[in-house]
Parts: sequence; C-alpha cells; structure tokens
Amino acid sequence: MAKTRREFTPEFKREAVALLESSGRSQMQIAAELGIQPSMLRQWRTVLMEDSP
Repeated sequence: MAKTRREFTPEFKREAVALLESSGRSQMQIAAELGIQPSMLRQWRTVLMEDSP
C-alpha cells in the first residue's frame, strides 16, 4: 500500500513556527509534538522569514 503525502495549511505552518519561536523549547521537541520532521519545521521557518518584510 502506497503512503500518501500529508499536506499542511499555511495557517498550520505559521502556528508551528510561532510556537517554536515563543515556547523556548527545541525544534526537535516542537516537531515531535506536532508529528512532523524537524527539517520540515526548519524549512517552514526559513520560508516565513523570507516572506516577511
């Protein structure tokens, strides 16, 4: 059986990055709580930082 790729809304991504920045916890901890890979969270953070003025 093939695995399906999960898609995350822009709102979820923004909230995940905000949680990372405001919680004082590590990227690994936040990613584990959200059920995602730390690299994914890092990528979202980079993209959001590039998009903000």
